[in-house]
Amino acid sequence: MQQQSVILAVVGSDRPGLTRALADAVYAAGGNWLESHLSRLGGKYVGSVLVELPGDRLGELETAARAIDAVGLTVTIVPAATGGDRDGRPLGIEIVGQDRPGIVREVTTVLAGLDVNIEDFTSAIEGSAWSGAPLFRGRAKLLLPASVSTDQVRDALERISGEIMVDFTMQTEAV
Repeated sequence: MQQQSVILAVVGSDRPGLTRALADAVYAAGGNWLESHLSRLGGKYVGSVLVELPGDRLGELETAARAIDAVGLTVTIVPAATGGDRDGRPLGIEIVGQDRPGIVREVTTVLAGLDVNIEDFTSAIEGSAWSGAPLFRGRAKLLLPASVSTDQVRDALERISGEIMVDFTMQTEAV
């Protein structure tokens, strides 16, 4: 039987044992846990898991996921996209600045305008070591199209850095 890849999107009340319950469901359906992003966010357990399993066992995974639902976790299963490799050059950026509304919107607007793909994005608010004021910190893994240089991305972000009061650091090595 041919293998298929699916994504489990999960949200629920956080409690010990939820990741184990997901792992049990994947294992019971003969699946292989390939990749995941799971965390506590806003007091909830949220994330996604990429799973590969025999195509004829998807029903078993759905049944096992429904059993998890009964203990407070919503699991949605969607087919993964095929042909996952994308062309482009990797670039990492770190964003740091005093927190305020609109930082993510402004940065993503600039990146979308350059046709830059965001492969991974994480952010958090933390206290500033000096003032204790909320500090925004974000990290992104980007994929630049062939038509866009690292300098173009840097210049575009620097044009908005003063306006949104953040600093950008770039890592051109593999991210």
